[in-house]
Amino acid sequence: MRDIQTRNDLHLLMSEFYLKLLADSKISFIFIKVAKIDLAPHLYELVDFWEQILFDNGNYRKNVLEIHTDLNQKIRLSEEHFAIWLKYLNTTIDENFAGKNAENMKTRALSIATVMRIKL
Repeated sequence: MRDIQTRNDLHLLMSEFYLKLLADSKISFIFIKVAKIDLAPHLYELVDFWEQILFDNGNYRKNVLEIHTDLNQKIRLSEEHFAIWLKYLNTTIDENFAGKNAENMKTRALSIATVMRIKL
């Protein structure tokens, strides 16, 4: 398997990841009923975010913590929600990629989830 190297790799990864998230009723309602995401633009923003994080290149300028703080005011984001999110992200990465960037993405995701759980 090859490493995550391009924006297209990130798009594939986020698309596969969201297929898993949206199929799990324990978490899908947050995206569908609470956040009411429009999947295509949401995937584009996620790719922007991870491109910025992994490659220090991209156009993502939003405040991720603020977005999730606002969401947490609508529905409490629980430990279980973060655990599900991390499980599916790590699984999707492992199913599709291997290498330094793939490992970095898993590490950064854990760090982001940990900070959010503490701050929320």
